[in-house]
Amino acid sequence: MTGFIVILERDLKLAFRRVSELANPLLFFIIVTSLFPLALSPDRLLLQAVGAGVLWVAALLSSLLALEGLFRADVEDGSMEQLMLSPVPLSIIVLAKITAHWIVSGVPLIALVPVVALSFELPAQALWVMAAALLLATPTLSVLVSIGAALTVSLKSGGSIIGLLVLPLCSPLLIFGARATDLAAQGEAVAGPLYLLGALAVFSVSLGPLAAAAALKVGLE
Repeated sequence: MTGFIVILERDLKLAFRRVSELANPLLFFIIVTSLFPLALSPDRLLLQAVGAGVLWVAALLSSLLALEGLFRADVEDGSMEQLMLSPVPLSIIVLAKITAHWIVSGVPLIALVPVVALSFELPAQALWVMAAALLLATPTLSVLVSIGAALTVSLKSGGSIIGLLVLPLCSPLLIFGARATDLAAQGEAVAGPLYLLGALAVFSVSLGPLAAAAALKVGLE
């Protein structure tokens, strides 16, 4: 646990030194979600019908941008080799790095979604349900992207490959998250999709770091 906290603090300090890189995914999310209401008809029913899907797709794509360089900087400067030689298990190192990236990229996105969603005239209950669904979905997405980033860590331009690897696996997150938001907008029960997102989050956080650590070893060979 001590090793986890040390690596988490280290990655958070490094992340906040590169504020411009942290802002890029959030700016992407704001720009994409702001353009859709301008391009579509101002009809309220139409905006509500497409709002959940647009917000979820933009959130997933912006999360991919935030996690593309999860391991690359440490590999390029030799820090990853030193971390792998430390007594801390590689899976714990990977989990700490995933947690740090989720804190600096996923948490601001979750906080921003209810504000941006107002442009689609979604009801108040749908905004909070969407924030809760993102809170459950982003850990799974972070784990999936970490596995793709680990496999492509030795490639100079692995961003597009990560997208091809991860986007098909993100389909359940998109389906359950958008469904929960639609149900909340209609005033219906949302427990089912949220429980499924929570189960996926527990499963991915439990086993995902082990898979990402194995993929990182393969990617560095």
